[in-house]
Amino acid sequence: MYHYDPATALEELTEEATLPNPVHMRDMLLRKQLTADKSLELNRLFVEYQKVFGEAQKLGKQILKQLTGM
Repeated sequence: MYHYDPATALEELTEEATLPNPVHMRDMLLRKQLTADKSLELNRLFVEYQKVFGEAQKLGKQILKQLTGM
């Protein structure tokens, strides 16, 4: 399970085209020992990831609703 292993998450992303939930991504960031500079850099990327992930979920939901006739 990829929840806490970035290498497995990357492998699953490559194989299945699934993105890790932002909650799990945040947990991966918190569990890693990072320098202050690297932590800041990755946090900025994470905020963007979280935003885009939410937008993709919203679009996916709209598409699925239309496909199910709702």
